[in-house]
Amino acid sequence: MNNYLILVRHGQSVWNLENLFTGWTDVELSEQGRAEATAAGKMLAKYPCDVLWTSVLKRAWDTLDLMVAETGWKAPVVKTQALNERHYGDLQGLNKAETAKKFGDEQVHLWRRSYDVRPPNGESLKDTVDRVRPVLENCILPSLAAGKNLVVVAHGNSNRAMIKMIENISDEKIPELELETGKPYFFQVTGIDEKGGPILKRVDK
Repeated sequence: MNNYLILVRHGQSVWNLENLFTGWTDVELSEQGRAEATAAGKMLAKYPCDVLWTSVLKRAWDTLDLMVAETGWKAPVVKTQALNERHYGDLQGLNKAETAKKFGDEQVHLWRRSYDVRPPNGESLKDTVDRVRPVLENCILPSLAAGKNLVVVAHGNSNRAMIKMIENISDEKIPELELETGKPYFFQVTGIDEKGGPILKRVDK
């Protein structure tokens, strides 16, 4: 099989630029973020797509729109809250550096990078994995097994959640995975396992 899954984190947002916790706050792309999305589209123009997945947050679907303007994809678009960024609760809108000064570097590092520690009134990465899992297992993987080419334009943590499950990354190792804004990550379908699911391998393009 030669089909693939491509994951893209949205382009830089205005709150990424300002070093603010964003989460589910619906913010715009920065000028750099728009340029990143356009560049991703140019890069992916030669890759056909059967279904496009994205979140319900504007920075993700604006990224997707800018990519489609370059690729000309005519594929159906599925928007789902399940692919939203991790919810940062009471931290949303706060400056990351100032929050570290207030609560301490160690506490903020736990909130940001640990697998199962929630910020106040927010989600852990584990919560995000639990939210993303049904979409991956019930929709994306079966489509890949059927030979479809899929593109997911979502967020740092929802895409990290997907990669954790695809690559079976341990809870201890997943904090080390960082995804760049606007960069496509390719997963080739190399075969079908004994349960009928796709075998995926991350490849550089």
